[in-house]
Amino acid sequence: MSGLHIPLDTPDGSRTAHAENLLAPNPSIMTLDGTNTWVIGGREVVVVDPGPDDEAHLLRVRDHLGDRRVTQILLTHGHFDHSGGARRFAGLVGAPVRALDPRHRLGDEGLADGDVVVVDGLEIHVYGTPGHSADSLCFWLPEDRAMLTGDTVLGRGTTIIAGDGGLADYLRSLDRLRAAAESLEAQALLPGHGPVLPDPIGALDSYIAHRRVRLDQIKEARRQGARTPREIVRIVYADVDRSLWPAAEMSVRAQLDYLDRL
Repeated sequence: MSGLHIPLDTPDGSRTAHAENLLAPNPSIMTLDGTNTWVIGGREVVVVDPGPDDEAHLLRVRDHLGDRRVTQILLTHGHFDHSGGARRFAGLVGAPVRALDPRHRLGDEGLADGDVVVVDGLEIHVYGTPGHSADSLCFWLPEDRAMLTGDTVLGRGTTIIAGDGGLADYLRSLDRLRAAAESLEAQALLPGHGPVLPDPIGALDSYIAHRRVRLDQIKEARRQGARTPREIVRIVYADVDRSLWPAAEMSVRAQLDYLDRL
C-alpha cells in the first residue's frame, strides 16, 4: 500500500491508494468532525456511507467524482448520520444501495458477512461486526491493507453501544477485527468518524482494554451502591463532559445487560 495521506486539520481528503474520504458537514459531540464518506475504486467506484441527508454534501461527492461511475453504494450500518442521504445519492448517481438491514437497501442485493464486492478490479470483503448496532459491517480492502470500520472503531475516542446493539456482540467483533488485523497485516483503519488510524493493532488493543476497564469500573460502582445506569454514570464517567452522559448511560445499560448475563 502506498503511504497514507492524513490531513492535519480534518479527516477530509484522507486517503489510501484506492480510498478517499469526503467529510460530511455534520460535526457534533457524537459524530466528531462529521461523517466520513469513503470513495473506493478508480474509473468505477463504490461509495461507502453517503452520510446524512445533506444536499450540499451529496452534490459535492457527486461533483468530486466527475465522470467516474458509481456502481454501488454500501452502508456500514443504518444510523441516519451514515445512511440518511443514501436514497437521494442513489438517485443522483443511478446506483443501488446495499446494506445488511433490508430497510436501508435500494435494489435487489443486500450485504452479509463473507460477501465480496468487486469494483474496478478491487475486492472489498464484508465482515459482520455487530455490537455498536445490530447491522454493523466492516469492509476490508486488501489492495490497500485497510479496513473500513464504520462506527465499530472511531478515529478518536470510543464508540457507544446503541439501543439496537449489544456488548457481547461488540466484544466478539473487536476480537475478530484484532485477529484479522494481525493475520491480514492491516496497515490502516478507515473509520466512519475521525482521522485514519495507521496502527490497527494498537487501536484495537486500546479499544478492547478500554471496554474491560469500563466493565471493572461498573462492577466497582455497583459495589459502592450504585444501582441505576444514571447513578453508575455519575461515578464511572465523572471526568467526562456531561453532554456525553446520555450516550454514556446508553452504553452503561448495555454493559449492565452483559454483566447480568454472565
